[in-house]
Amino acid sequence: MSGRVQGVGYRQATLREAQALELGGWVRNCPDGSVEIEAEGPFHSLNDLRLWCERGPVAAQVHRVATTQVPATGVDWFEIRR
Repeated sequence: MSGRVQGVGYRQATLREAQALELGGWVRNCPDGSVEIEAEGPFHSLNDLRLWCERGPVAAQVHRVATTQVPATGVDWFEIRR
């Protein structure tokens, strides 16, 4: 995600949303000011997370969400990475 996505609680809100959707993976801030998320689970849950990411938490201003497909790792938890 790019836009105003750091310093607004985006990672913590993403963690809650991903856990509610029972997804595995992680979220982290990137040095360029964007946020990166890697998630795995059922297609409909991943789609719901993507739609949520386009809005983000209340203070966020999301300008762009880019998606790519990566191989699943089999993790069944979601975490914030630093």
